[in-house]
Amino acid sequence: MATVSQHCVTRLHHDFRGPQVPPTDRFVASTTFHVRYAETDAMGIVHHASYIVYFEEGRSNYARQRGSDYASFERSGHYLAVTEVSARYLKPAHYDDRLTIYCWLVEMKSRALTFGYEIVNAATGELLVTGQSRHVCINRDGRVAPIPPAWRAWASAL
Repeated sequence: MATVSQHCVTRLHHDFRGPQVPPTDRFVASTTFHVRYAETDAMGIVHHASYIVYFEEGRSNYARQRGSDYASFERSGHYLAVTEVSARYLKPAHYDDRLTIYCWLVEMKSRALTFGYEIVNAATGELLVTGQSRHVCINRDGRVAPIPPAWRAWASAL
């Protein structure tokens, strides 16, 4: 009988989709920042949950660098709900490290988007974390809705 920890390791391995490489055939946004003290644990290492926040920052800057922003999407009555997120932690980051997050659109369907991410140490170029997040478009009532045409055009202009 498998233990809980064995099940989790198997599950994580199964859910992970492998290392990312920022594609060269589409737009890739980049954002560089310093690790804040509050994002680290008692050992001075970035807490694993902080990387999910970094992914969000990458998505927000992706939209800004494409000439839009998430706030305008919300004002139109649409939201992108996170339905899945995965991260693979390869090397730790530490307090005050300068990191660069790369974000790109992996896939767009009629009602959903998938983004890819890489986080690297900006000083050394070392790859620290890879990941993906999937999002479904919902309306103000919380119902799944098609991605609005203006956003489809914006996102598909890879």
